[in-house]
Amino acid sequence: MASSLLWGADPSLYDMCTFAAGFAGNLSALVLFLSPIPTFRRIVRNRSTELFSGLPYLYSLLNSLICLWYGLPFVSKGVPLVVTVNFIGALFQLTYITLFILFADNPKKKLKTCGLLMGVFALFALIAYFSLEMFSHGARQAFVGYLSVASLISMFASPLFIMNLVIRTRSVEFMPFHLSLATFLMSISFFAYGLLMEDLFIYFPNGIGSLLGALQLLLYAYYSKKSSKDLMLPVLVS
Repeated sequence: MASSLLWGADPSLYDMCTFAAGFAGNLSALVLFLSPIPTFRRIVRNRSTELFSGLPYLYSLLNSLICLWYGLPFVSKGVPLVVTVNFIGALFQLTYITLFILFADNPKKKLKTCGLLMGVFALFALIAYFSLEMFSHGARQAFVGYLSVASLISMFASPLFIMNLVIRTRSVEFMPFHLSLATFLMSISFFAYGLLMEDLFIYFPNGIGSLLGALQLLLYAYYSKKSSKDLMLPVLVS
């Protein structure tokens, strides 16, 4: 298994391919985790959250915690590179949420975000307790696995609004190429990792994420090319 590379055992070609796929997924995910930094630079600089919402970071934190829980050996068979990517992701999201609370414009907004953060931790604690107390190991993997699949698919589906906006405006202004590429590379890497690990709960949602990521890239290629052609048209002066 890929974990042999992490724990020092003699790796086979299969182990190395599995590790390479998971490691590539971790690197691509890091690009996504770093993407909100310009937003939070602005928040810190202006000492205000303005009209930004903390909900995406709260949901991303919950998603990371559920997937992190799934990757642990007493839930699944142990998928270390799923644990690492989601542990790092949870730290990033918690940092962003903390900054959001610190620079929230009014006490009501601070209190609401703190309440939602406590709700995220409470929900995760409930999932962890329920999965440990109510299920055997095999049933536990299925229970947490289905939750992680639902969470990941909803995360991958979130750019559908932006894709619809691109089609309506015929512009890729609001769909940065590097984020679309990172989403595709992360999804395809973990899709391969899941296949090699023979883990349905990893390859199924990431297979859907790969398709949606590829669709984003196709839209970007089509509409950015179309925009370039429009710019090259001669300007008619009456």
